[in-house]
Amino acid sequence: MKQILIIDDDIELCELLAEYLTSEKFTPTCVHSGKTGLSAALEGKFDLIILDIMLPEMNGLEVLKQLRTSSNIPVIMLTARGDEVDRILGLELGADDYLPKPFSPRELIARIKAVFRRLVTTHDDNDEKKAGRFEIADICLETASRTAVKSGVNLNLTEVEFAILEQLMRYAEKVLGRRLTYDDRSLDVHMSNLRRKIGHGNSNECIRTIRGTGYLYVRPDK
Repeated sequence: MKQILIIDDDIELCELLAEYLTSEKFTPTCVHSGKTGLSAALEGKFDLIILDIMLPEMNGLEVLKQLRTSSNIPVIMLTARGDEVDRILGLELGADDYLPKPFSPRELIARIKAVFRRLVTTHDDNDEKKAGRFEIADICLETASRTAVKSGVNLNLTEVEFAILEQLMRYAEKVLGRRLTYDDRSLDVHMSNLRRKIGHGNSNECIRTIRGTGYLYVRPDK
């Protein structure tokens, strides 16, 4: 069973979410402060983290920032409704998705399942395609070790960023639609982060947006 860590100081909400997660065959663990949550997350036994921004001792954005220095575990941020700045900042710091409060527990379950689907999408092909090496120009991606490097330097991608980049490189020169992710705004930020980490200039962009359709990975010299 997938292990889910909930970091939120709203005890009643945590109890409700734990009940829903258990009914969906997940195993939830709840903690109620930022520092305690970060320590639990760094133990490495969880498959996904649900992280509120407003937390005592250490806010959720700082927890995420510190977590991302050593872990790529998927994170879904809980944000105040209408606070787009926090959502975008969370995604830029490495969150995989976000959900504004108040929300339906069913929607959270759907987003959790969507994150897990994105992570396994690249492993749904036959055994020959499950593992491999993709190299385009100075970018090299190793599916077995889940690492991506540029000129030998690790790009430190999150799990979702890696999954997206693998799909883009696997099907280079083919347009991939926006269905790659659960939420269009989330996808836009993930793509922005990938472009920033890859670091090619605008005139030599390897991840290109096909307006109204999706994204295309091309060799930087084209």
